[in-house]
Amino acid sequence: MEKKNTWETYSKEQLKELEELSKEYMQFLDRGKTERECVDAIVNAAEKEGYRDLAELVKEKKALKEGDKVYSVCMNKSVAMFRIGKRPMEEGMNILGAHIDSPRLDVKQNPLYEDGGFAYLDTHYYGGVKKYQWVTIPLALHGVVVKKDGSSVELAVGEDEDDPVFFISDLLIHLASEQMEKKASKVIEGEALDLIIGNKPVKLEKEEKDSGEKPAKEAVKKGILSILKESYGIEEDDFISAELEIVPAGKAREAGFDRSMILAYGQDDRVCAFTSMKAMLDVTETDRTACCLLVDKEEIGSVGATGMQSRFFENAVAEIMNLTGEYSDLALRRCLASSCMLSSDVSSAFDPAFAASFDKKNVAYLGGGMVFNKFTGSRGKSGSNDANAEYLAHLRDILDAAGVNFQTAELGRVDLGGGGTIAYILALYGMNVIDSGVAVLNMHAPHEATSKADVYEAKRGYEAFLKGARM
Repeated sequence: MEKKNTWETYSKEQLKELEELSKEYMQFLDRGKTERECVDAIVNAAEKEGYRDLAELVKEKKALKEGDKVYSVCMNKSVAMFRIGKRPMEEGMNILGAHIDSPRLDVKQNPLYEDGGFAYLDTHYYGGVKKYQWVTIPLALHGVVVKKDGSSVELAVGEDEDDPVFFISDLLIHLASEQMEKKASKVIEGEALDLIIGNKPVKLEKEEKDSGEKPAKEAVKKGILSILKESYGIEEDDFISAELEIVPAGKAREAGFDRSMILAYGQDDRVCAFTSMKAMLDVTETDRTACCLLVDKEEIGSVGATGMQSRFFENAVAEIMNLTGEYSDLALRRCLASSCMLSSDVSSAFDPAFAASFDKKNVAYLGGGMVFNKFTGSRGKSGSNDANAEYLAHLRDILDAAGVNFQTAELGRVDLGGGGTIAYILALYGMNVIDSGVAVLNMHAPHEATSKADVYEAKRGYEAFLKGARM
């Protein structure tokens, strides 16, 4: 089966819409380099469209009706949005699910030390990364520091032009003969991914010099602590209750002379999160209740209170059904089992430079439209959700009717590739679930590439799904 490149199908009006959406998407990437930042941006956008906080509605015992718009946040790292539909929730919802965490480096709880005249932050990488890709590039520090009194300090250092950036060093090529003999997984070890944050020792005051005081021990570290105290009110012990993430510095950029692509950090999976959010906010009347679920921790197995394996989503649905007057344990179970879901996550894009890693007939191509992965898993489909044929046929009908360009794919060659998403977790409820999303080149690298056309088609496809799915 061969299809035209999606770019060839667009009208002038669609090209204009595509560029406007791409610009908004790039701004979203710049504002949301961590889960917390993404949740802030999503909630702000939702509230502008009239969404209300579920927690407030529960306190008010506010009844919900058709057309009402509600959001729920879990620990500032996951968010679910609901638009109440015409039909009873017991008959199921149409759900868009994606994740907002991305591979990165996390700062440890006892991170600050000095060695060889440098001040460092000790790190632990998060998610699947090629560690050698993170050295020598400009890095930024994002996150929150919470003090014992409950007050918090938000940090985002390295993004503005006047900000300093940080980096991880690598061995110069002239001395790297032994290093170059190592496997790629060992060229840079995890414990070597420590962030250089300073090199200038704190100066003694004139009175101390006159008294013959010796230079301070760990003077560079002390200088950094002085800056942290003066600029942010942070003490060294405050790192214990901090969540600080190290991410590539800089803004999302258009790529190619034709500006057809977007190069940026964190597109896995914020490209699906953004397009799902946009579809949710733009959809008007829906037959079934529409839901957009954007969660944390997918990159490390969807664990923890903010991951998909927690009961956050189920509890939120129960509260919604209670406010619509429909709740019972059986009604909740029926609602979830009768729902349709697109587990919106990225797919690996074909890379001609590494063609042997792909099955060309069953791979996603940049510019080929939104992607469906009937199954993921690895080798013999291990750990996979495998969508049924009836559901795929229903989705084909919806997308063809809406004129949405789509493609199907697998994650690499059979005995080589594999991966997982949140799909199998939602499938535990018995609902129809399939993986769908956007093809990404350089997946899990500090800078990933997508096609503007695929971003546009994903948003169109998600909106068509919210309006039309009804199995």
